[in-house]
Amino acid sequence: MGRKWLLVLLLIGFAMLVTAGCSKGNEKSVSQGQVNSPLNIKVLDIGQGDAILIRTAGQTVLVDTGDIGTKDKLVAYIKKEGITSIDKVIITHPHADHLGGMPGILENFKVNQIYDSGQTTTTALYRKYLSLVQSKKIPFTVVTAGTEIVIANDVKLKFFAPDKPFITTSDLNNNSIVVKVIYNEFSMLLTGDAEKESEERMVKTYKTELKSNILKAGHHGSNTSSSPSFLKAVAPEAAIISLGANNDYHHPHPSTLKKYVEAKMKVYRTDTDGTVTVSSDGKNYTITKEK
Repeated sequence: MGRKWLLVLLLIGFAMLVTAGCSKGNEKSVSQGQVNSPLNIKVLDIGQGDAILIRTAGQTVLVDTGDIGTKDKLVAYIKKEGITSIDKVIITHPHADHLGGMPGILENFKVNQIYDSGQTTTTALYRKYLSLVQSKKIPFTVVTAGTEIVIANDVKLKFFAPDKPFITTSDLNNNSIVVKVIYNEFSMLLTGDAEKESEERMVKTYKTELKSNILKAGHHGSNTSSSPSFLKAVAPEAAIISLGANNDYHHPHPSTLKKYVEAKMKVYRTDTDGTVTVSSDGKNYTITKEK
């Protein structure tokens, strides 16, 4: 049996660990540490990658885990927050700058649930991720567009991507998980590395449902994301770009920044602002820069 098919079978096996009805689950467990407002979302300064920490009503959700080289920084940051367990980890797609810190997370924290795009790859990092999930018997769910998950009280997650069939089986970016954090009148759209093809599909399917107060910029501000039709549908008041200083990809691209400026969006970026924190009471929100 080829290596790729073995990975696919492993992935299916992990998904079977999940109990029925998990896609709309209300799982609850206690996470340590203090939260100063009902909902806090931190886009962590984790270099050229994504790691987003969501905390509300005793629940902790981590969306992506940064790159391999910054996993110790990620672990230290989460420990400093007083967190010992993570209720839900969402891996938008298995590129190293989103999945790289996962071994550190799984080795240092109790993880109660993993949500994955279902996109497979053959890297050693991905194989280690699956092996750790299996050995620790962590419930593992492959999510698709349309799934909704209640975190706590009035805070929920709604997934707009990936949809089936995948755009192409080799295009990890365009099959990223895209998820909207919704708390009453407030919302923030987290886009992984979704690019124009995925954005077009979402606009066609969901239209006005994409509208959000804040956008986590797709693909670190690359010109392959943030298409005009998508930005029009989301209509965000602010964009937060997660990226590393002086990165090799020259992110964020000037053409993307120009689109944000023309749309009169406030722009925050982790390379110059450090960790960016969004706090909301379900109606109003504040954005705070670390630097």
